[in-house]
Amino acid sequence: MSYVTDYPPASPEIAAAHFLGRLSVETDCSDVAAALAVGEPDFVLLHVVGAPEAYARRHVPGALHLPHRQISASRMAEWPEETLFVVYCAGPHCNGADQAALKLARLGRPVKIMIGGITGWQDEDLPFATGAEPGKFPA
Repeated sequence: MSYVTDYPPASPEIAAAHFLGRLSVETDCSDVAAALAVGEPDFVLLHVVGAPEAYARRHVPGALHLPHRQISASRMAEWPEETLFVVYCAGPHCNGADQAALKLARLGRPVKIMIGGITGWQDEDLPFATGAEPGKFPA
């Protein structure tokens, strides 16, 4: 017996429920990039950490800078209730996306985390935008 099999695998039904649960609250950089590439994503992408200078230095094209500490019911009121928000932070070492996702969920807003954040985006060699504006994903 190995460390891998010390604990038996879950049944296929339990595994399916587990992975569906994860996919309902997570997305990845590649899927976000594919959605941005078509030009009309069906979500709002939020860069939820850092000072404006860090956002201006580099961010995912199309992402709005809204630090998680600024997320509130009044701030989110500019979007329809059913708007899906995809949040990301610096990377796996950062919990800003988790904090933002929790706030949005508590406000009754649909939300997913883009796993990997900036680090994952860079690891996949995807393009960054610079400057104070969201920018556009290159065609």
